[in-house]
Amino acid sequence: MPKRIFVNNQIRARQVRVIDENGEQLGVYDLTKALRESREKGFDLIQISDKVEPPVCKFGKIGKYLYQIKKKEKQQKSVRTGEIKSIRLGFNISDHDMETQAKKVDKFFKKGFRAKIELSLKGRQKRLGDFGKERLERFLEILKKITPYKIERELKRETRGLTIIIAKESD
Repeated sequence: MPKRIFVNNQIRARQVRVIDENGEQLGVYDLTKALRESREKGFDLIQISDKVEPPVCKFGKIGKYLYQIKKKEKQQKSVRTGEIKSIRLGFNISDHDMETQAKKVDKFFKKGFRAKIELSLKGRQKRLGDFGKERLERFLEILKKITPYKIERELKRETRGLTIIIAKESD
């Protein structure tokens, strides 16, 4: 939400660029003329932007304007580009379980997330890194059948296993 919204007599500029209730520009008016016209139409004069000279003002109801701003902010918060969700695979995971996890990754993609696939290796399994790579590649094959993806960070060997970061392939 903007730091402060100026309405009617709170506006301090001498001249304002006026936009009517339908979004059409009416031009640059003196503040008194703009206030008079907004009252005649039954609206408030709301300062939308003070970053330009003269500041931009709009005819409208202040309650409705504040509601629209809050609604836009809420929508922007719900957009989750760039966040990463993790999926953990076990060393001895079956193909059916891989399909289930692949469907989860598809849901993450639909919500706008990226996915980090982790294949955890414990104890003696750490020596069988090649087998782990095969399991991870098998998972990516299953995922390819469900949804297209692109690899953002290649397969990487870490202390606890193997990881790869993938994202939805843009159309």
